[in-house]
Amino acid sequence: MGGIIAGKKLKELVFSHQPPLVEGVKELQLQPNGVELTVDKVLALSGGGYLGADNADRQVAPAEEITPNGQGWWQLPFGVYRLVLSEAVHIPTNICALARPRSSILRCGVSLGTALWDSGYQGRSEVLCVVHNPQGFRLQKGARVLQLIFFELDEEVEGGYKGRYQGENM
Repeated sequence: MGGIIAGKKLKELVFSHQPPLVEGVKELQLQPNGVELTVDKVLALSGGGYLGADNADRQVAPAEEITPNGQGWWQLPFGVYRLVLSEAVHIPTNICALARPRSSILRCGVSLGTALWDSGYQGRSEVLCVVHNPQGFRLQKGARVLQLIFFELDEEVEGGYKGRYQGENM
């Protein structure tokens, strides 16, 4: 029977499984019910995108990397960004994942938009970051920004994810 993967089983999948469920995790990032992921890069959207009814009719919005200051901090004004996460995820075909922002980021007036991490997906994901706070937001490289929650499926998915983002940012 499926459910949230937590506790000892989560720790085993992260630190002992090959490949690890999440690669490059420190003990601090392991929580009782998920794994906190960190930010590696910040991208500012530099144009529009589109999404049609067919996958051939889509273009993600172009973005340009923002360089952090000498101490590894980004000063993000009110606006929309993409965060490239530091850790590589290797999701087996009997697991999927959802992410939730850390409450600290929400309390700063910042939200994160995420999608489902499908069974079989591997990569260093990107998430949407919206700075709602008119005063802006400071973010440091390596900051823990979201928690990935893993769900064991009732049955294994044959083949797993085969989409466009397989292997992204690896």
